[in-house]
Amino acid sequence: MLTVRDVSSLVVDRLCDQSEGQNTAVTCFYLDFAAQKEQPVASILGSLLRQVVGGMEQVPEEVTRAFERQKMAIGGRGPQIPDIVKMLQTITSSLRVFVCIDSLDECAAGHRVKLLNSLQQIIETSPHTRIFISARSHVRAEIERRLPGRVTSVPVGPKKNDITGYLRLRLDEDQTLDAMNESLKADILEKIPENMSEMYVGCHSKSLHTLC
Repeated sequence: MLTVRDVSSLVVDRLCDQSEGQNTAVTCFYLDFAAQKEQPVASILGSLLRQVVGGMEQVPEEVTRAFERQKMAIGGRGPQIPDIVKMLQTITSSLRVFVCIDSLDECAAGHRVKLLNSLQQIIETSPHTRIFISARSHVRAEIERRLPGRVTSVPVGPKKNDITGYLRLRLDEDQTLDAMNESLKADILEKIPENMSEMYVGCHSKSLHTLC
């Protein structure tokens, strides 16, 4: 059964194929609820920055200077969110960039606000930047509020009959027959399809040329 993460991976692969040989960078970040502490906003933005810089023949001098300044700071701290945002603004102002964020709803609420605000600052100065986001529907309004402009949303998810069919297949393949009875099987086939959360993908662009 195709998951939303599969959809995000397909989008990234397609963009990479179409961008080959062009002055275009494709970046992505896959968020994980279980790794929230290891995925602060600075790390997310830093990963996007490294992906963009990694594909460039020459790193912009302003970016190099910013890293050198941070090395000289007390403790040699890494770049902070405002620093990374400025570096991304510098690079993306003259380069077409696709930013793909998977499972935004798995980002801690406080971090999600900072991440969306940072992305908004980047697209304000980068007319060629496009953003693709996948998330559960409960964060949709927040995304549309914090990334004002042209946002196209597309619901993604299997129909109830598809989920039931998939569950029946997996239950039939179960090797531990003693752990399952008809009552439990009936509960699984009823409860899981009813509680599946709708997911959606959203595309942000200042023009008509969105990812969707």
